[in-house]
Amino acid sequence: MSDPDKVERIDAQPVNSPKVRQALYAARVKIFPKRVDGEFRRIKWIVMFVTLSIYYLTPWLRWDRGPHAPDQAVLIDFASRRFYFFFIEIWPQEFYYIAGLLIMSGLGLFLITSVAGRAWCGYTCPQTVWVDLFLVIERAIEGDRNARIKLDKSPYTASKIAKRVLKHSIWLAISIMTGGAWIFYFADAPHLFMDVVTGHAEPIAYITVAILTATTYVFGGLMREQVCTYMCPWPRIQASMLDENSLTVTYNDWRGEPRNRGSKKAQAAGETVGDCVDCNACVAACPMGIDIRDGQQLECITCALCIDACNSVMDKIGKPRDLISYTTLADYNSNMALATGNGTHSIDPNIVYEAPNEFNPAVQVLSWKKVLRPRSFIYLGIWLLIGIAMFANLTMRERIGVNVLQDRNPQYVLLSDGSIRNGYTVKLLNMIPQPRDFTMSIHGLPDAHIVVQDITPQADGEIIIPVEPDRVRTLRVFISIPSASIDETIQNFTITVSDVEKTESANYKATFIAPEKK
Repeated sequence: MSDPDKVERIDAQPVNSPKVRQALYAARVKIFPKRVDGEFRRIKWIVMFVTLSIYYLTPWLRWDRGPHAPDQAVLIDFASRRFYFFFIEIWPQEFYYIAGLLIMSGLGLFLITSVAGRAWCGYTCPQTVWVDLFLVIERAIEGDRNARIKLDKSPYTASKIAKRVLKHSIWLAISIMTGGAWIFYFADAPHLFMDVVTGHAEPIAYITVAILTATTYVFGGLMREQVCTYMCPWPRIQASMLDENSLTVTYNDWRGEPRNRGSKKAQAAGETVGDCVDCNACVAACPMGIDIRDGQQLECITCALCIDACNSVMDKIGKPRDLISYTTLADYNSNMALATGNGTHSIDPNIVYEAPNEFNPAVQVLSWKKVLRPRSFIYLGIWLLIGIAMFANLTMRERIGVNVLQDRNPQYVLLSDGSIRNGYTVKLLNMIPQPRDFTMSIHGLPDAHIVVQDITPQADGEIIIPVEPDRVRTLRVFISIPSASIDETIQNFTITVSDVEKTESANYKATFIAPEKK
């Protein structure tokens, strides 16, 4: 118990007091994660290889769209206001597809979190992937955990300086590659690469590379776990999505406690000991520098490397695996009841539970029925529904667009023959990478005559309008009606645009304005 008077005296000190400053701020303790082997580490290797390959190589993939469109498979073309993704082409007015993908990403993250906790953070988050990559470089140059700790504490020598310079140079090279790969998504990669190398690229390209190089180098190499702990909001948000049936990395203290380094001697003396030998292998392997045996913590990204580290120790001492495991709070409580025989599914923090002398095979059976609960299927159902709706709409969408803007000044013109004429600005969209010919017609205006500026009608009066591939053509259109055929001041009609093969068409509802009859 602390002295109340002492606490009062500390609280009464000035804000700049050393004691107050120490309470408000804790300096970073360097973390030197130890390399481990195991199934989760292998999963992380695969994820790292796949995600980095996708990021770095995707801009260089080619996709033949014909002679009138770019052949880069994935391209965000700001100049032409297009997004190309293999056989899919998205126009600005179709941005709802991007919005749908973002919604699906959010729902997917909710689904993963509700089922497996911070699995996104532990395996596929860019911060995690690049930190893993930087750690590979660090271990290759400076050695594993003990060697890096020793090197960090040693005075600067020529060997230490050479290793640090080499490590940071490779980190910087990776960071430059990361920033460079990003800009290749926004222009033809081979051409932009030559422009960047020769110094002919636009300033925004160099600025973007510089910013992403700095963030990758600082976040992945220097700050590491601080980004996840202090900068990322997801650890605070994900807690609201977890419940007693969500999988989390858990130390099964009902089996591991009490810890004892000399378990054989303790057992020979008749003492009850747990399976944890207090080797700290789980702590040494954690990239966040936490001790999973202290319970669930904000810093834990559920990368499961502590599971691999602990399992390797359990194999060596002949104990069952999964002293640390993916489990749910519900199963943890059930296992606690089985292990202690107290017949309850709740844990009293005031009770020190003793682990059983023999491992109970009924313990640690993960209940997947609880994990894959209705809530998970609701997330999955909504996710699939949005995806199916987007795919169906994508496959059935028309590749013709028409937009009409009616003249407002003047609203109408009285011609010499007594006819009334309205003017319109019509924009025709050819949304495929091949040239096309369109026909234009109007419906709902009896005796109307249509004239398209700079377009000569065919012999049969049909109006054929050529439009370049992946382009918008702006036209001036004039529609006139004999005054005798006008019944109302405002008449609604439809402008129909079709391709000459009549396979696709687009309609636009417009209005025709006439003066009031006297």
